[in-house]
Amino acid sequence: MTKWIAAEEAPALLKPGMHVAIAGGVMEPQAILAALQAAPEASRGVTYIANPLPGMSKVDYASFHPEARTLTFFISAEMRDSFKAGRIDFVPVQHYQRYLYLRDHAQIDTAIIQLGPPDADGMCSHGYGLDFAPAILDKASLVIAEINAALPSPPDMAKVPLSAVDYAVRSDILVQLLPVAPIDDVAHRIGAHVASLIKDGDCIETGIGAIPNAALAALGERNDLGVHSGMIPEGIKPLVDRGVITGAAKTIDKGKIVTGFAAGSRELMDWSGRCPDIAFRTADYTHDVAVLGRIDNFVAINSAVEVDLFCQLNSEVVGGRQISGTGGSVDFMRGALRSKGGRGIVAFTATAAGGKISRIVPQIPADGVTTALRTDADYFVTEYGIARVRGLPLDAAAQALIAIAAPQFRDQLQESWQAQYRAVRGG
Repeated sequence: MTKWIAAEEAPALLKPGMHVAIAGGVMEPQAILAALQAAPEASRGVTYIANPLPGMSKVDYASFHPEARTLTFFISAEMRDSFKAGRIDFVPVQHYQRYLYLRDHAQIDTAIIQLGPPDADGMCSHGYGLDFAPAILDKASLVIAEINAALPSPPDMAKVPLSAVDYAVRSDILVQLLPVAPIDDVAHRIGAHVASLIKDGDCIETGIGAIPNAALAALGERNDLGVHSGMIPEGIKPLVDRGVITGAAKTIDKGKIVTGFAAGSRELMDWSGRCPDIAFRTADYTHDVAVLGRIDNFVAINSAVEVDLFCQLNSEVVGGRQISGTGGSVDFMRGALRSKGGRGIVAFTATAAGGKISRIVPQIPADGVTTALRTDADYFVTEYGIARVRGLPLDAAAQALIAIAAPQFRDQLQESWQAQYRAVRGG
């Protein structure tokens, strides 16, 4: 039997030693989080399990109390102080494996989630995001839900019975919006290169940022594109409105835009909450390499912090500091390699720090990490061009990458590579 309580009563349900999973990103329960922040003693000895979304998740759960901790799979900017202080444990795991970890291995005593209001049958929607919610609900012995009247009930999304909720809090709070990254000239150039690799009938995956938005904006003349992605970013709706995205050529989920969640502007959120063509699915489906391999012509578009001349990819560490997480890019890169006609694209600016640092480097540095292996690599794209490295010998792949580096770094990269290549050959 569900008990209705005020948000201010929710913190008293937590006890020291509890592991509490909180729905993240666009589906963070804002009223309950505000109540937890206002009652710091409730978080003493509590370990929170977080799923933050960059650019949106602004709350550091470990900051609620000096004896609170957080286990997370992504380090957001707001979490860095607590991470530095040793109160956050970071687990490097790809999205598909994250779902399995939460479902099968993590200790989850309590789930704090956000749901839409119950329908006539007492069923509640997951609003704008389904990706990890069922995994934590199935594991938790105590479920606290913020029932937000402002959330939609998308036509193709699994629901949860209100009776599965132990304590419910009423709210009516507009969902958080994700700022839309501006597209500059460099992003336009990279986006145009990416778009040149996408054909009629392809099924695309992409994420957040100026480069994905630029690539999507350049696809206006394509036909019958499909979508299978971890999220719906801002550039998807205009292509649906123009009839570019139809899903008619998809080999599975024909006609459906498959996603874990939506995040963006108010217009995007309103549309995604009512569009019958959007199929919200869990991360063990959206990021399953076996599923992706069944989608012919699957094109994954992802990004990188740096790429080395062995085609290894770092997307999460800068200067020895964890700045994000492993994410789902490797799931999608491997899915693209498994797909008949698939392509895995890693698109990034050739330089950082105003042109002072090359993002194409001789080798991932000792204080960096390898997020994706060289065996995962297919296409790399910068503003200077496209390098397809899949199936190339070592030297040819390195030369292809040097050719799309910023011109001022090419000689240095060439010199470094010649020394590395001699060493690899035992010379």
